[in-house]
Amino acid sequence: MKIIKPGLQTTVQDAGRYGYQRYGVIVSGVMDRLAQRIGNILVGNDVDAAVLEMTMKGPEIEFEEDSLITVTGGDLSPTINDQSVKRWRPVYVKAGTTLKFGACKSGCRAYLAVGGGVDVPEVMGSRSTYLRAEFGGFNGRALKEGDRLTSGTPSERSKQILALFVNLDEPFIESDWSFASEWSPELRDQTVIRFIPGREWMDFTNESQELFTETEFELTPQSDRMGFRFKGEKLKRTHERDMISEGVAFGTIQVPSEGNPIVLLADRQTAGGYPKIAQIASVDFSKVTQLKPGEKVRFQKITQKEAEMLVLEQEQHLQQLEQGISLKLREGSEIG
Repeated sequence: MKIIKPGLQTTVQDAGRYGYQRYGVIVSGVMDRLAQRIGNILVGNDVDAAVLEMTMKGPEIEFEEDSLITVTGGDLSPTINDQSVKRWRPVYVKAGTTLKFGACKSGCRAYLAVGGGVDVPEVMGSRSTYLRAEFGGFNGRALKEGDRLTSGTPSERSKQILALFVNLDEPFIESDWSFASEWSPELRDQTVIRFIPGREWMDFTNESQELFTETEFELTPQSDRMGFRFKGEKLKRTHERDMISEGVAFGTIQVPSEGNPIVLLADRQTAGGYPKIAQIASVDFSKVTQLKPGEKVRFQKITQKEAEMLVLEQEQHLQQLEQGISLKLREGSEIG
């Protein structure tokens, strides 16, 4: 793959760099884990395989060899050879074709998965780009014009999915099946983010707890892969006290002294010392990471039991996707 135009910020990311936080090395990885997993399932990769993460304005990419791809996540108006291409489904692209992205219609991050995964050297067991420390991914940075990326060896499953396509003389072919639309993250209410009360929930005044769940918070431009900063009604604790820094997770919501919540994300620090008012339910991580500055959300309190049931339901959908693909492959082999 040759990068003709790099877009606003296009990086190589996988599931993240785990096991090194005690040394001060952050996890990194994709922001929208659900979009990455679905993309890799659709092209027959391991769900943790490296993909391209594209933010707000996508790149222009020329494929220098035949490839099996899919685009998931936010709608950045993808086209192949200037023809609109559907997302959330496998697409065969012939060598010499060009994938472009246009206007950002919904969400803000799109993902390109390629059969075999994006092949860059592993650093500490991960191919993810850590931009601040300038390592991992492709030379530790966002992609630039003229960069060339290669894909890894396609799995047998990836080859079987590719074999379902016919008339491979076309510049590109979309599959006639896709991730079930009724399960699409885009169909969910993007304005409601569900959470479980955090470790310091009871440290906040009753009024602040009510404000947190009953008023809107707006995402500010001072947000990045490390954390999303929201502004709204100021949240106050019953009394100020010193806190010992402790581990934080993806989706932890901290409230510093000025009273506005910060949602910690992929490039979060390894430990935090601000009070943790809440922890976003993992089923809504995708919602949060697809927000754009200026968009508003409400936070909805749920129980841990409810959060567990929601993530189990999501995992069942992903299992059904894999089972559906297996059925397609079985039917294809029988016809062949």
